[in-house]
Amino acid sequence: MSIFNRLSDIINSNISSLLDKAENPEKMIRMVIQEMEETLVEVRSGTAKVIAEKKTLSRRAEQLKKQALDWESKAELALSKGREDLAKAALLEKSNINSSVVITEKDLAKLDVTLDKLSVEIEQLQAKLNDARARQKTIVMRTTATESRLHVNRQLHSYSIDNAMDKFEYYEKKIDQMEGQMDSIHIEKRGLQSEFDELEKQESIDQELEDLKNKLKDQ
Repeated sequence: MSIFNRLSDIINSNISSLLDKAENPEKMIRMVIQEMEETLVEVRSGTAKVIAEKKTLSRRAEQLKKQALDWESKAELALSKGREDLAKAALLEKSNINSSVVITEKDLAKLDVTLDKLSVEIEQLQAKLNDARARQKTIVMRTTATESRLHVNRQLHSYSIDNAMDKFEYYEKKIDQMEGQMDSIHIEKRGLQSEFDELEKQESIDQELEDLKNKLKDQ
């Protein structure tokens, strides 16, 4: 597969669809990013070569144009000296060189089109790569959070924690029973004290009644 076909495939790929189908999204996004990074390096390297080739062709075109002007000057010189044959030969050289200039400029135009296309696709690939890296961070965070939740759930349902909770409930019940017994004893003591208080009160009333009777007798 050529680099241009692979570049096009990556740019047109649907990352969300790939991740949805993947059994291991984290591994898949790493592979996608690696493929994008490698392709981006290759494309940029290829672009640098195209730019270098364009510079070489541009210099070649300038040299050919100078040569054409030089042959035109030679043709003028030949005519000024009455050498029409030499003038025609010089003009023929100029024509051949101009043909080469046309071909070179067409090649330059093609390179410009290629560079424009590469520039656009590099921008698209870089944007795709940035998106993939952002998704990678999100996936890693989600994976870490999910693993933490799984760990917590396993701990919550583990035998040791269940056993510890059972013990807590047992001791809570024991404490409730002990508090209930203490309350019962306190209530009993209060009831007994109330009876003694009532007896003392009754005795006081009886004494006061007796005192009143004695007082009336004395009158």
